[in-house]
Formats: sequence, structure tokens, C-alpha cells
Amino acid sequence: MPALSTGAARAPPRPTTLDPVTLRLYDTSARQIRDFSPLVPGCVSIYLCGATVQAAPHIGHIRSGLNFDLMRRWFTYRGYEVTFIRNVTDIDDKIIVKSAEQGRPWWAIGYENERAFNSAYAALGCLPATYEPRATGHIPEMVEMMRTLIDRGHAYAADGNVYFDVRSFPEYLSLSNQELDNLLQPEGEGETGKRDPRDFAMWKAAKPGEPAWETPFGPGRPGWHLECSAMAHKYLGTAFDIHGGGVDLVFPHHENEIAQSRAYGDEFARYWAHNAWVTMSGEKMSKSLGNSVLVSEMVKNWRPIVLRYYLGGPHYRSTVEYSEESLREADAAFGRIEGFLQRATELAGPTAPAGRVPEAFAEAMDDDFAVPQALAVVHTTVRQGNAALGEGDKSAVATALADVRAMLGVLGLDPLDASWAEGTGRRAEADLHSVVDSLVGLVLEQRQAARGRKDYATADAIRDELKRAGLAIEDTPAGPRWELSPE
Repeated sequence: MPALSTGAARAPPRPTTLDPVTLRLYDTSARQIRDFSPLVPGCVSIYLCGATVQAAPHIGHIRSGLNFDLMRRWFTYRGYEVTFIRNVTDIDDKIIVKSAEQGRPWWAIGYENERAFNSAYAALGCLPATYEPRATGHIPEMVEMMRTLIDRGHAYAADGNVYFDVRSFPEYLSLSNQELDNLLQPEGEGETGKRDPRDFAMWKAAKPGEPAWETPFGPGRPGWHLECSAMAHKYLGTAFDIHGGGVDLVFPHHENEIAQSRAYGDEFARYWAHNAWVTMSGEKMSKSLGNSVLVSEMVKNWRPIVLRYYLGGPHYRSTVEYSEESLREADAAFGRIEGFLQRATELAGPTAPAGRVPEAFAEAMDDDFAVPQALAVVHTTVRQGNAALGEGDKSAVATALADVRAMLGVLGLDPLDASWAEGTGRRAEADLHSVVDSLVGLVLEQRQAARGRKDYATADAIRDELKRAGLAIEDTPAGPRWELSPE
């Protein structure tokens, strides 16, 4: 798989001085926006549930990493030292199934897709995680946690499996606000010996031919929930600030993490933050539904910085409904910002980002990371800068340019930053594709008109001319489409 990287992402600039600030975020566990108070003054610790590497990432996968990259960048701008952990689930049922289907080792599939995720994160300008641990590298920590939970009466071993006894933990389901008696959780395949069907597996007994690790409870592999509890404990200790992930993880994954970790004795996460989905036709983007759009394909037609603007622009708790039209709108909106940067630089000369972002921008970001409102400040400043350009006011242009660059830099969206330098070639390619698409569209309209009047000779001649030009035409129920000929 070709690398997608457009250069190493850079941490956002920090202001030269810091005023006292109240940063607020929506805490899923409290169901309200709360003032943020870090566990350790001046530091922020974040654990994000990362990729299950059974396939290459689509834009729905990457949105979560991007949303938390924006949060991390804002914390850094506000002067905090950020420790950012994003795990990798490198063994699960889907990886094992694909291993059998493809006749390849499970670890080869996992590693290939882990690299694809990292390339996609880098392509969209996400900063590397402080640590990115793999589940299979932390079996001893999981064993120790299971032993302790069994000794305390919160877990039990049965038929080579280890289950958590959900009735032993009175706070179970407090995050998702459900009632245990109303909860139905059917037994998973091979999960035998449960005392209650709602008990969940921390360790799964090995099946013939499957990868397995030896433990005091028998050979097997980690349960999905246990791995995150063990890794969060190892890298962030008994308590940390923020646990993040997609909204679909609230139950069962995060509920089960809370139960394990707190029953083990950890305070665990003090705030819970969840990003919404990317949808297509109202359905969550998913490879199993066949409605996913791979990042590796998207960057062939859209500049990575535009994809970052598109996915990062909506509020992290708002659903993003994917469409080509909305992407074109995002491209046009970001193009207006770039146009100002180019014209302003031509008049005022190279101008470094301002030392501080405008107060209205900061207020928006401090209020639950309200990126849409922050971008509104960017566009307002661009309009003011354009007005100054029209008046030839070099000083005002330079001020607007510095402010816009400062705001874009915090969001990881400054096209003048060296980290996006390689993207200029991609933009020219994307622009050329757009021009060709428009011209081919006109020709295809002529071909369709010829077919409509049953002038098949003209229609075939047009198709043959396009083929000689290096374009392959496919007639589909939705109309003709073109692509570069593979020959």
C-alpha cells in the first residue's frame, strides 16, 4: 500500500503568555458540559480507543483520531503537557476470520492495516500518539488484572474463559444509563460456562487453529474490553483525565472497561468524550454495510488538507453525512481561505503566525472544542483581510494574515506550514482532475444525446475517441462514468 504521508505533522504553537482559562467539555458520564480540571496541574492525559486493524481505514475511522487530534492541539496551545495514548487492537474475531480466508498469518494482516491507519492519520495531519500500544504486547498485564478481579469476587474462570460478573459491580451501566434487568446480551460463540448471559468475556478460550497465549486460566486470547483497561493502567496509571472514542463504544466497550478497571481498584477516567459517526445515506459508515470510503482512495481525488477541513470542521459530537457535494463545498470554503493567504502574502510578504489567536476563536475552542464557531472566526478574519486588500492597507492585511495563520496552525490546517508543503502537488493534480471531469462530462452529454436519438455510430465514435485519449467509459444505471484507462 503506498504511503499517504504529506510530511510530519507539527504541534500547534503556544502563546507567549497564558491567562487563567476555563476550558469546558461535554462529559458523557455526567451528560452535561463540565469545567475541565486536570488531575495533575499543567498536564492532560488522554486515552483514545484506536483501530481494530482487520481492514484498511475509511474516513469514519479516521474522524475519531482527527477529532481527538484537534482536542490535543488545543490543550497544547493552552499550555498543557499532553500524554496521548491510542491503542491498537491487533487480535480479534474479524482478524482471525480474515487470516483463515486469505491463508495469511493474523499478525501480517494486523500489521499491514496498522501501517495503513498510521499513514492515513499522517496524511490528514494528525500528530503521532505519545504511545501506541498493541493489545498482544500486554498479555502479562491482563493476566495480573484477571487474577486480582477473580480474587476479589468480580470475575470467574469457566471452560478456559474468564468472565466479569456484572452483578458484582453496582455501578455497571451508569455511563450508558441502562438498566441491567432490561439488558439482553446473548452468549458469544464459544463463550460457555457463564453464570449470567450478561457477563462479558475478559479472556476467550482458544479454538483449534487459532492464535493463543498461555495463561493460568488456559490458552486463549484477550477479550476486547480487557485490553484497554490493562493498557490504560500501564501507560496512564490508576487515574487519568479523558477517555475518548466513538459514540458507538459507550456500550458495551466503555461500560465494560469501567467495570473492570474500577473493580480492580483504579479511579480510571475522570471525563468521557465521544465523537459522532460519519454516515452515508443516514447509516453509520461501515465496511460490513458496504458503504465505507477508504482514506487511501479519497486522497487520490481530494487534497488531504481539504479532507481534514471537511472531517474536522463539524463539531465532534455532530454527525457528518458524507456526500460528494458537501466535500466540494468544503473544498470551495477552504479555497477561499487559501486565496486570501496567497494574495495577502503577495502584498505583505511572508508573515509568521501571530503569537496568540483572536479571543473569539479561543472562546469557541474553550467551549467544548467548538470548531465550527472557531472556523467562523477564521472566515470573518479572511473577509476583513480581503477588504483590507481591496483598500491596499498593507498593515491591516499583515495583521489578518498573521491571525489567520495562527488559528489555522492550532487546527493543523495552515497550508503555508511546511508540514503541508508536499500537498501542493496533490492540489494541482486534484484541480486538473476537476477540469478534465468537467470537459469529459460535456462530451459524455453529447454521447448520451446521440444514443437518445439512436445515432449509435456517433455515440460509438465518441467513446472510441475518449478511449484513444486514455479514458475508459463505463455505462452504469446512474449514468456513464469515466476513469483513466489501465492500458
